[in-house]
Amino acid sequence: MRLVEQARSIFAELGYTVEGTGPEFRAERAWKVVHVNPVSDARELPSSTGEFQCFVAQPDDADDLERRLRSRNPDYEWAIIVVDGEEYQVERAPPGPTVSA
Repeated sequence: MRLVEQARSIFAELGYTVEGTGPEFRAERAWKVVHVNPVSDARELPSSTGEFQCFVAQPDDADDLERRLRSRNPDYEWAIIVVDGEEYQVERAPPGPTVSA
């Protein structure tokens, strides 16, 4: 459960309202709702819904998780936050908005 607690803490520190009591939860700020999935085993991807997904993983699981997500090519924007002790880093963030002339 440590990864879940860290994920909740990260989103709360970023100013999101955290909702839900299970390991998967929603983080909401202004117009954006992010479905957050702490993943302790990259072999099993949760079935996720919603426009924005954030997977929170430990360093050993991050690369495999990213490969699996890329091969699955889901129709939602996704990011991976890697938690290492008290530190975290966004390993893959969704692309910014497309600008056309």
